[in-house]
Amino acid sequence: MTEPVFETLDNFRDFGGVRGRDGRQVKRGLLYRSAHHARASDDDLKALSRLDLAALVDLRRTEEREREPNRKPEASVTEVILNDIAQEGDEPFTEFLKTSDLSPKAMQDYLAGYYANAPFEPRHIDLYSRYFKVLASADGPVLIHCAAGKDRTGILAALTLHLLSVPYEDAVADYLKTNDPERMAKRLPLLREHIETLTGRGATDEALYAVMGVEARYLDIAFEAMASRYGSVDAYLEKALGVDDALKGRIEARLLD
Repeated sequence: MTEPVFETLDNFRDFGGVRGRDGRQVKRGLLYRSAHHARASDDDLKALSRLDLAALVDLRRTEEREREPNRKPEASVTEVILNDIAQEGDEPFTEFLKTSDLSPKAMQDYLAGYYANAPFEPRHIDLYSRYFKVLASADGPVLIHCAAGKDRTGILAALTLHLLSVPYEDAVADYLKTNDPERMAKRLPLLREHIETLTGRGATDEALYAVMGVEARYLDIAFEAMASRYGSVDAYLEKALGVDDALKGRIEARLLD
């Protein structure tokens, strides 16, 4: 299947097509990731419909979904996974921006701290565990997304590839595709406006690029945190997310050639 090209749907890609350590290949056309769909054009929605998605996993918080509700494709998605768990106060990033000096280092430090804690957030554990269950049984492709499709989505996509025995460096390579220069340039004015509206202050291009992009060390931090708390990433998948050998076997059977 040819990967669709979207007009305004951001950070979309098929993250299959890579090989595991045992030589089997992750099938293409079954694993997709993107940013939110609130600004999807009519043509984008038609392209989404042609994917015949079996499930869509919206990793955003309630207020994010309410502020920028997804536009929906013409073809119905069989299952939509989301939740409203444990969301007191503002979004963490919003709270951070209100008191931050908006420097590049502040942005980078915030993201490093975020990745250390994100795998253990109760709402993420719920969403991630439900995603892996549907991944084992979905009759068609599954798309995961958050707001920008880079952090929450990035961790989950990398965990999926880890489960499928894809070498870590290949998972990182997919993760770093978020740093596409054309994508970043398009998003820059939107993020600048958002931060100025929220804080009444401006941020430098360097700071904006720092928060829009990803660094390999962020994913390292998340994976190291999982291994530190649970003994290994595999143990995190099993003990935190319920991905036991039987579930893993069903996922592999669906997704590996």
